[in-house]
Parts: sequence; C-alpha cells; structure tokens
Amino acid sequence: MYDVIIIGAGVSGCAVARELSRYQVKACVLEKAEDVCCGTSKANSGIVHAGYDAMPGTLMAKLNVRGNHLMGELSEELDFPFSRKGSLVICREKDGLHRLEELKERGEKNGVEGLKILDREQVLAIEPNVSKDVIAALYAPSAGLVCPFSLNIALAENANENGIEFYLDTEVQKIRKTELGFWVQTSRGDYETRYIVNAAGVYADQFHNMVSEKKLNITPRKGEYYLLDKSAGTQVTRTIFALPTNFGKGILVTPTIHGNLLVGPTAADIEDKEGTNTTADGLAAIAEKAGQNVSGLPLKKVITSFAGLRAHEDGHDFVIEEANDAPGFIDCAGIESPGLTSAPAIGEMVAEILRKKLGLTENPHFQGRRKGILDPSKLSMEERNELIQKNPAYGNIICRCEMISEGEILDSIHRPLGARSLDGVKRRTRAGMGRCQSGFCSPRTMEILSRECGIPMEELTKSGGESRLIAGTNKDSF
Repeated sequence: MYDVIIIGAGVSGCAVARELSRYQVKACVLEKAEDVCCGTSKANSGIVHAGYDAMPGTLMAKLNVRGNHLMGELSEELDFPFSRKGSLVICREKDGLHRLEELKERGEKNGVEGLKILDREQVLAIEPNVSKDVIAALYAPSAGLVCPFSLNIALAENANENGIEFYLDTEVQKIRKTELGFWVQTSRGDYETRYIVNAAGVYADQFHNMVSEKKLNITPRKGEYYLLDKSAGTQVTRTIFALPTNFGKGILVTPTIHGNLLVGPTAADIEDKEGTNTTADGLAAIAEKAGQNVSGLPLKKVITSFAGLRAHEDGHDFVIEEANDAPGFIDCAGIESPGLTSAPAIGEMVAEILRKKLGLTENPHFQGRRKGILDPSKLSMEERNELIQKNPAYGNIICRCEMISEGEILDSIHRPLGARSLDGVKRRTRAGMGRCQSGFCSPRTMEILSRECGIPMEELTKSGGESRLIAGTNKDSF
C-alpha cells in the first residue's frame, strides 16, 4: 500500500515527485515508457516563458510566473542548464500595437516584471535579423531557455535519490476506487494506494474518467519543429514570437540552451494520442511563416525535424485539484504550454495538497542538491588533462558532433534511473544530437550500452518497446 502513486514521469509528474520527497512518504511513479521524459516533455520549445500570455486569475498565469521565478534557483540546486535570454513579441502592423499593449498589461497583472514595448530602432539594435517590417515589440527580460530533458531527468533523479520509487515500462491499464483508496492495474502487476496524482499528459482524461462522473477531455495538439545546426544558432539571441492567436504563440524562432536554432511549432488538433509524426504540410507551414518575423533563416541548415503533442484541455487552463466525486484522486491535467515553465510551481502546489491531506512530516534525510553529468568542455585544458589521466574514458570521444566522451556515457548509464536505450543516452549526454544525428556514434554507443547493462546487442532499442536497432542478424555473430 502506497501513500501516493504518481502516474506519468514527465516534467510535471517528476516535479511532484521531487517536491513530495521532501516529506516522509511511501510513494512511487508509474511510467509506461522505458524512461522518464518520453512524452510531451521531450518535444517542446525549451522556453521558460515570462508569463504575459495567460489570462490573469488562471492557474496558467499564477504557476507560469511562479515557475519562472523558481527556475534559476532550481537549476543551481539540480545542476541543469538554464539561461535568462529574454524574448520579443514582434508586431509588424499598426493594428497590432494595441495587442502588444494588452499583452503588457496582462503580464503586469500576472506579476511579470520588466516588460517594455520597444520601437523599431530599439528592436533592430538588439536583434538585427528580425523582419525589417517590424514596427514594435514586447520585450520580456525574464524569459529564458532550458533543456527540457535535463530538467525532467534532474527532477526524477533527485526524487529517486530521496526515496521515491520509479517503475518504468509499467503501463497503467485500470483504476478502481476502493475503501482504502485506489487499486491500480498495470502491465506489470497491481498496486494499491491512498492517493493518486494523475500526471499522464494526453492520457490524463482517460484515467480521470475511470473514477469521476465529471468528465475531462484532453485533445492532443500537435506541434511540429525544425532544428537547425549550431552554425545557425546566432541568427537570433532571444526567443522571437509572433503575436499570439487562439491556437497559441504561433511559429517562433529561438536559440536553444545548447546553441542550436529551433523553429516552430505548428498547432493542429488531432485524435491520435501517439501521433508524433511530422507531416509535409506542417513542415511547409513552418518554413513559410517563420520567415515573417526573422529574415534570412538558413533553413538549409536543418539537421532534423520532430513533433510533440500538447495536452489541451477544453477550458484552456491547468486542472490541478482533487476530483470532487473521487476523494484521493488529484488531477494534474491539461498541462500544455507554459507547462515546462510551470513545472516547479506545479510540483509545489500538488505536494502541498498531499502534505495537508496526508499530514506529512518533513524528511530529515532530504538532499535537495544533485550533481549532473560532468561536462569536460567546461574544464580548463589542465583540468581536462588531469581528468583523463585519472579516467581515460573521458579522453575517448564517442560523439564527434557534440564532443561527448565515453566517460559521460558511462555516467549516464550508471547514475540513478540510468539510460538503457540509445535515446536515453542521447537525452542525458547529447550523444547523437549533433549534425550527423547518430549516424556515426550510434554503433559505439550501442557497444557501451550492451557491455555496461548486460543487454545483448540484438535486444538494444532506440527508445524501448519494439524499437530494436539490429534485425535479421545471427545472434552467434555477437
């Protein structure tokens, strides 16, 4: 019998798990994928939003601003990359000026600090590659960039180190209310718990509707992206937004925390909750619209395209509350943009609900700091040479595009909730994220995974499940 079961190991579920680990509690996270950060959380813009977009009074507005405020301190505690680069909302027509004013007023009501409307000359002075048609822009200095993988994984690792159990490859199939709480049927056995936190992304409505008569509806909203090579990463230095519409913030252009350039997303409501395929129409729309706000985009430098799904709830707000007719079932649903930014605040909010409900006391052994994977590129040459002398694996470069060493890959495998797939290594180290997109480093990474994890080469996967990397090969050859 658990006190709390969290369904979903995305950024919201892991943020709840990390905050909950501050208390003495028996809790676990159930995740259907082979790793954390495999759903909505792995495919987004990596932007820490300032908080001017959400309507005042909504949970989105409150938690966006709080999450933005927490992100800097959290990045220091958990050792993941974060930078406040700022953002601009570009206005190219005079009839859009009042919408910039509305966004500024909305942001100020939400508690966003430092918002300014810049004129054409001021905009071009700080971002010379934006459209020459620009007449004004809303500048938000508190906006920033984060690595969504690093944030999600850091939260999960720290939660796990503080006693929260994680069960991966464990798909929740049914939930039933019981006298003591809930019975949870999964693909790997049954669990009992007093409380459930429903952080299941696009599937949150399905679990909610198993226990509540007040139905929830989540629509998968697909967003497609282009990722450009690092040689294009200086095209802009801040996130460049179009004026937002009812379908979101439009096609943006932004540097990434690691120095690439990201362009997207589209916004298309679909029915398939696994529909993360890119489309010719979607990618064409990105190419057409992105150039409206940033001139000279070098789209010939695209190294990959991808798509993610946002969990759009009909009321267009976060749903974070205990179900009225299912005591003990706490929804953490409808977490679309700015969900990544809001995650630290979502974790606080849900953990506080559970603290009060369960009467939890502080965990005297809670360790709030976590050290990430060592990045040798941040060391001086002298320090790097000393490191290689102590551990020669750091002198063996596996991924040449991103200059990732065997030492870093070994760390990604052997740390808490370590990588067990090619994508698991990629998310933790960036091995395979460069210009060749794993074309050269994947065989060597696979050899390391097989050796360290004791997994036969023919059973290694790209991302769990049936995504095996080697097929039609005689096992005796290994």
